[in-house]
Amino acid sequence: MRSSILLFITIAQISVGRIYAQQLKPSDTIPLPNGTDGLTFNPRRADSTFLKVRSDLPFNEFVGIDATLKIGAGYIGDFTMYAQDDIFKQQMDSLNLDLKPKFQTRDFRILGSGRILKSKRYLAYKFAYMYDGDQKVWMIRETGLTIGAPELKGTFFIGRTKEGYSTSKVMNGHSGVGYERQMALDPVPILADGIKYFGYYPKSRLFLNVGVYVDWLSKGQKFSTFSYQYVARAGWVAFNNPEKESLLHIAGNFRYGKPLDGKFTVKSRPESNPTPQLINTGEFVTNNSNSIGGEIYFSNKRFMIGSEIMQHNFYSDKSSNHHFKGGNIIVSYFLTRNHRPYNTSIGNLFGFVPVKKSVFKGGTGEIEFVFQASMFDLNDGSIQGGKFTRFTPMINWYLARTMRFELIYGYGILERFKLKGNVQFFETRIQFSFL
Repeated sequence: MRSSILLFITIAQISVGRIYAQQLKPSDTIPLPNGTDGLTFNPRRADSTFLKVRSDLPFNEFVGIDATLKIGAGYIGDFTMYAQDDIFKQQMDSLNLDLKPKFQTRDFRILGSGRILKSKRYLAYKFAYMYDGDQKVWMIRETGLTIGAPELKGTFFIGRTKEGYSTSKVMNGHSGVGYERQMALDPVPILADGIKYFGYYPKSRLFLNVGVYVDWLSKGQKFSTFSYQYVARAGWVAFNNPEKESLLHIAGNFRYGKPLDGKFTVKSRPESNPTPQLINTGEFVTNNSNSIGGEIYFSNKRFMIGSEIMQHNFYSDKSSNHHFKGGNIIVSYFLTRNHRPYNTSIGNLFGFVPVKKSVFKGGTGEIEFVFQASMFDLNDGSIQGGKFTRFTPMINWYLARTMRFELIYGYGILERFKLKGNVQFFETRIQFSFL
């Protein structure tokens, strides 16, 4: 915590310092990265004319002589109830679990971020603090410095951030397509401390994210399960035509890490935050680990389809090696005339859905149908952690740019204890995002 506070103080000191003037051309319209998870700043000129004319600023962004300040907040609340068959109830008895209807705060987050205006190089800061409704703790989220590297056609982030493995894992939790990220991503920590580069090369349409992380500051926190890790995500944008609203994105993911204290536990929720982990390997010995995966996303106007598959490999010189695999397929279709935006300047991610006319101004907002099928298998050799498969049709209703309501149905199949049980999920989510 002390190190995080010192980092924030340092960022604040930089923001009030006067460096050299940065001049953006008036025609510059490419969004500037506000961290690495899809949030952005609009490009503006840092001159006296801009300082007098501030009408283009959003309500939660302010500008000073040397820096801007953007204040944000977000909240997600989930309600879940279940319908279980007799075999699934028997499996829950074996796990000593009693699933009952439940409302739970998934998270509440606050953040402050901004651009340093008088810098020759693009420079921004970010600080985020979040209440985790599952762990019942407050924690530092993405916090650090964003540094432009035009010579490398990309950007560096130094501080606490998402590793960079998987498009859906990197995207801001408030901008996701489905209800929750697929189960097979759960072994990858949500955060890490280190340095990350993300860049896009327009001529070849290739992109690259690489990161190096250590647990010097995060050791002891729930998300820190590796002493160090190296992560890479590389891909090709076969085509991206914003005017025709068409896209084909293909990428591969790789990570290598050393599990903390030479041991690891893989466990996963069934893509439902109020629900406990239903598959679990238990703790096993491992010296090092790697994860390999592939992803593909295609969109055409209102329609989008994507898939991510992966395998997590754990190696040991004292016991057996273990391999766990999983993946998903997700389909999205907007019932209103809209599409999910894609941005190459912020790590090749899908962004927040724009809302043309909110329900509070007489419109319908935006309505999206989503279907996801996913599987994660934690059975391998002597480890029988179970296998879970889930099918999830759902509706996303974007009432306004800052408000989203989700209506979710899930059908799950649990294979564990040599039994095969079925469970149905009836879920809703309310989300407020002033980010």
